[in-house]
Amino acid sequence: MREIKRNLSQWMIWSTVGFGLFYAPLTFAASYSPAWLLASTWQFTIIAGIILSLFIYKNTDGIKHNYIYPALFSGIILLGIGIMQIRQAQSLSPDNVLKGVIPVLVAAFAYPLGNRKVMQLTNGRLNVYQRILGMIICSIPFWLILSVYEGIKTHSLPEQGQYLQTFVVAVFSGVLATVLFFSATDSVHTDQQQLAAVEATQAAEVLFSLAGEVLILSSALPDFYAVTGITLVMAGMILHSLRKTGS
Repeated sequence: MREIKRNLSQWMIWSTVGFGLFYAPLTFAASYSPAWLLASTWQFTIIAGIILSLFIYKNTDGIKHNYIYPALFSGIILLGIGIMQIRQAQSLSPDNVLKGVIPVLVAAFAYPLGNRKVMQLTNGRLNVYQRILGMIICSIPFWLILSVYEGIKTHSLPEQGQYLQTFVVAVFSGVLATVLFFSATDSVHTDQQQLAAVEATQAAEVLFSLAGEVLILSSALPDFYAVTGITLVMAGMILHSLRKTGS
């Protein structure tokens, strides 16, 4: 709380960006597009983190040089993800694609931006759990505004099933995923090249989603496009790891 009081306005802004403009657009997009489109579009956050670094950090010349290979490897990952989704994308209407893609792109920039700005703001004075707690507290006004707006608009409360769904999302995404990811980025925040490699690991969620559909939901096995895309995604992640190890 003392850390928040030191710069309340900055905490409010970047917590709302990092959590509010991350979860809200994703939730909106989920109402219009299938999960595979959201998961694949979300991978743009890999490139977004690199782009943001050019504006956030001062030594841009050094960052540009260090980011040549990470940008190339991340581009390979994104190309693979795009190829994986070619066949499925043909079945969607342009309206659903726009409502599913644009909000996710907003979230893809908001998540790394909020995370990195709060890391800058605290400058190592807080551990990852304290930082997440501070961002939760400072993003609460945003969620209250959304809740009041929905209550006024629909004159109703969430259905009982939504409480359970929200709880599941809160545990798996808000607690487990956020804590693990923030811990990983916190451990390499002084090395922008390694930070890019950590952010690139998010691409694995597309592979896990595909595997889950086949093994749990008995979906069809991957076709030629999916196999080609998976190969490129794996190649990009391996190149990121080899580059990080070599440095």
